[in-house]
Amino acid sequence: MPLRLEDLKPEAQVTGLIGREAVRIVSAQMMGEACDLVFRDGQGNLQSQILFRDREADLELVAGGRKWSFQGDGDKFRLVSEGERIRLAYLFDPYVAVSSSAIDPLPHQISAVYEHMLPRQPMCYLLADDPGAGKTIMAGLLIKELLIRGELERCLIVAPGSLSEQWQDELKEKFELQFELLTRDLINATGLGNPFAEKSLLIARMDMLSRDQELQTRLEQAPQWDLVVCDESHRMSVHYFGGEFKPTKRYQMGQRVGNHARNLLLMTATPHNGKDDDFQAFMAAAG
Repeated sequence: MPLRLEDLKPEAQVTGLIGREAVRIVSAQMMGEACDLVFRDGQGNLQSQILFRDREADLELVAGGRKWSFQGDGDKFRLVSEGERIRLAYLFDPYVAVSSSAIDPLPHQISAVYEHMLPRQPMCYLLADDPGAGKTIMAGLLIKELLIRGELERCLIVAPGSLSEQWQDELKEKFELQFELLTRDLINATGLGNPFAEKSLLIARMDMLSRDQELQTRLEQAPQWDLVVCDESHRMSVHYFGGEFKPTKRYQMGQRVGNHARNLLLMTATPHNGKDDDFQAFMAAAG
């Protein structure tokens, strides 16, 4: 039967290389539109030829060879198998983000992430815990767990400017997650591009984003975020004065960013300012 150069496999028997004599292929390596072929003739002698497409009509398969061999790169195989092991690790270790991070989480942090957040996908969640309860640890665990499970590629963290570098440092040191800060230099470096599309792990300053309508438009033009984390989210609140709804720029920004995310995590230690109308409006925006 006629065959293509790509069909030549080790151990296959082929005619058309040396007259009508059947030879046994030792190795076949494609080089663009040519094939570097090593084979043994009927007397067992080792020969080699470089075949081009015009020889395909002369070739005929007598017996098929192996579809696989042990001639591959061992280092690449080890790398791929290790990657698969890590990707599927959560099936065997339900707390793989904990065991692979430089943290010693407390019971309430484990409960929040593994019992309440992870089972809710897609998720819109308000994490309202006391100051010092480790909300950053919980967010880092959630991000890393979703990354390991293959459910997250793009993550945006919106935080006050004074906390943005702290977020970057903690995620790097404790979870080995490399987030980039959205700075004017980064925006200028992208030129006509979109930093929100080009960077998949990003930290944006809350006020910088809320004051720049063009930035918010570019964010909406980029692919949807798998997860958006808003720290100190009570700053994106809304107020009622004399029964009139008064949204702030931060509030409007939070709505636009939250609507462009599959999962939204709001974090604050003071979700309620004592005014029920403000709180209900805040929760409505989050929902």
